[in-house]
Amino acid sequence: MSDINPVPRSEPEAAPVPKAITVAGSDSGGGAGLQADLKTFAALGVYGMSAVTAVTAQNTRGVFAIAEVPEEVVIAQIDLLLDDIGADAGKTGMLSSALIVEVVADRLDAWGVDKLVVDPVMVAKSGDRLLQEDAVEAVRKFLLPIAHVVTPNLPEAEVLTGRTIETDDDARAVAVALRDMGPRYVIVKGGHREGAPVDLVYDGDDFYEFRAERVDTRNNHGTGDTFSSAITAYLARGVETLEAISLAKGYITAALNASYAVGAGHSPVNHFYAGIPVSPTPVPFVR
Repeated sequence: MSDINPVPRSEPEAAPVPKAITVAGSDSGGGAGLQADLKTFAALGVYGMSAVTAVTAQNTRGVFAIAEVPEEVVIAQIDLLLDDIGADAGKTGMLSSALIVEVVADRLDAWGVDKLVVDPVMVAKSGDRLLQEDAVEAVRKFLLPIAHVVTPNLPEAEVLTGRTIETDDDARAVAVALRDMGPRYVIVKGGHREGAPVDLVYDGDDFYEFRAERVDTRNNHGTGDTFSSAITAYLARGVETLEAISLAKGYITAALNASYAVGAGHSPVNHFYAGIPVSPTPVPFVR
């Protein structure tokens, strides 16, 4: 599918920070998609790169237009980035079509991106569909088998498995069904259920529950993107998977607590709630 064949690279001098790639759609409002991913990577000390799969025209009120990037351009972005810079971890977000899902899975697998976090984005916070219906099977067939972690919310988990989640036992059965599709770790996020947002994690042997407070705010645009990219960032930094999930859960909870409105709809979380880690020395100037 590509003119660039993965081959062992002569490594340049070691980069001062770990590196991660996001393959996702662009959110012109800056709150979700690859913009949220890159903000999260930066906030957590990771050098971020992006391969754009679709361009959206959106704000906090909704998504008003979508243009897919041609698959050959998606392929070229991934190949050129990984051939030159490489990545310690990667994540996928909005992939839009079955063909883009297939080519993205092919290239990430070919380059050996084994710490891959798959966020199976299907619908925006506004209710606008971001994954075509015929692409769901492509996610099951091509993407989940190469995933290290998959992070569906309840509706996405139900669509991927064809099962309904109403009880804790239902959630566990869905996690098992998803694990059977190939990912090493499954996170069934609990944000859509009543009560505290308890995320269920299954590793093929044991179940784990990650609990946090529910933050009552409309500023929750990009929550899923931010959570999955935080996991990716910690994996890129060499953190063990369960600890990476725990740290990411803490990060998104704090980002929600510190959020503020930037528009009239669903505003984003505050990725830099801990402050921008830049303290420049001012330069002199003369009149």
